Amino acid sequence: MASVTASTTPPTSRAPEAPAAGGDASVTLPQGEAEEVHEDAPAPAAPKPRASLARRMGLIAAGWIFVLLLGGGLALERTLTAQVEANFDEQLDYQLTAMIASAEIDASGEVWFYRTLGDQRFLEPGSGLYWQISGGNYEPWPSRSLWDRTLKLHGAEAKGAHFDSEVHIYNSDQFTGEPLRIAERTVILPGSETRWTFAVASATEQMDAQIGRVRLILIWSFAVLGLGLLVMALLQIRYGLSPLRRVRAAIQNLRTTGANRITEPLPLEVQPLVEELNALLDHSERQAEEARRHAGNLAHALKTPLTVLTNAATARAPDLGEAVMRETRTMQRHVDHHLARARAVGRRAVGHARTNVMASATAVRRAVERLYPEGRLDIAGDKAALVSLERQDLDELLGNLIENAAKYGGGSVFVTIDPDETERDPKMCLIWVEDDGVGIPEAERIRIFDRGVRLDTGKPGTGLGLAIVRDVAEIYGGSVRLATSEDLGGLLVELRLPRAD
Repeated sequence: MASVTASTTPPTSRAPEAPAAGGDASVTLPQGEAEEVHEDAPAPAAPKPRASLARRMGLIAAGWIFVLLLGGGLALERTLTAQVEANFDEQLDYQLTAMIASAEIDASGEVWFYRTLGDQRFLEPGSGLYWQISGGNYEPWPSRSLWDRTLKLHGAEAKGAHFDSEVHIYNSDQFTGEPLRIAERTVILPGSETRWTFAVASATEQMDAQIGRVRLILIWSFAVLGLGLLVMALLQIRYGLSPLRRVRAAIQNLRTTGANRITEPLPLEVQPLVEELNALLDHSERQAEEARRHAGNLAHALKTPLTVLTNAATARAPDLGEAVMRETRTMQRHVDHHLARARAVGRRAVGHARTNVMASATAVRRAVERLYPEGRLDIAGDKAALVSLERQDLDELLGNLIENAAKYGGGSVFVTIDPDETERDPKMCLIWVEDDGVGIPEAERIRIFDRGVRLDTGKPGTGLGLAIVRDVAEIYGGSVRLATSEDLGGLLVELRLPRAD
């Protein structure tokens, strides 16, 4: 049988066609069981190219470089600034300690230095380095560098209530245009009960200038570092993506030079892409070669009927009408055969299908029973078995096999789906089609699958049914094998088809 034809015409309005040897009769499925045919949807528009990989990688690299350098720069700036301030405060603390160590109480109860302080800036008015001692009801004693000015100290302003046994350092802006950093400490000198507040003040201009230089160095250093890292990242991106440009050039070379493989050695990360591309080229080449081969086979198959018709028409043979009908049926069967193969190849390339074997076999049985009402056809096995075939192609396979068994058998046909559940193949679904006929000799079981081979020449046909079964099954990755039925004694056709995931 060359094809299982889907039709929406009621079965009563169409007489069954004449059966053909080798399963060449057309089996029409009843109304409601025909496969729904969809018109080809318009091809989707090509997707617009998205942002380039180089741009994405560049933006990511630039963002991370900015974030990391900014965070690292701020942390380093805080660390260096705190270090400069700590060094500045240590100098003030040193000056304050030296001043307290040099202080004594005179006979009148006031403080005086028994030795001169070492830094000459204390003697220069407006030098930026000052000291002052305050305590009790005594007038503040400032350094000569303060001239006519007086420091406003925290300890002195508290009028004795505030006592800093440790050094207290703070900033002060009491002098216009001259911000100060003051270190003060409250002590009680031997021979006196007065709380004396010793203070050393220094203008922060030098410290601020040093901090400014540190920040400027950091800004320029991190700017140069960021620019260098960005350039390095861009170079790395360009170098890293160069294999993709080489793949593109290789594909262009395929189109322009007629080469059929990409043989250029490429990095390991790109090699799987190249292998898949080469596999796709192999697949396309096999499909093209298969199309050319079947076009030649079809032309060769049609050549003989056309020659017969031409000769009959030229000789004005009296049986011209009968010859035309006979040869056109032959040509139609050849065309159906190659169309079935083309449909199977096209559907396999589209995607994975899921078809219930029991539903397909039941539909085919009802159609075959109309052609052979005197026969008996039983179906058993796994009702939930699914195969990775399109419904129309599965109907094609089962229709050919069941119709062959009904035509050449003794009247009984038995179809079994997954006959041995204990040894079920997880990847392949096994289908048995048995009859009670005379079977096929073992020596002929290979040759019978060839196109046009018929063992029973007493019935009309082209001998293409089993050829279609073999070709379509192999296209989907299945197989077909002939044996002897142990239960019915006739032919056993063992069909293996891939299970649906």
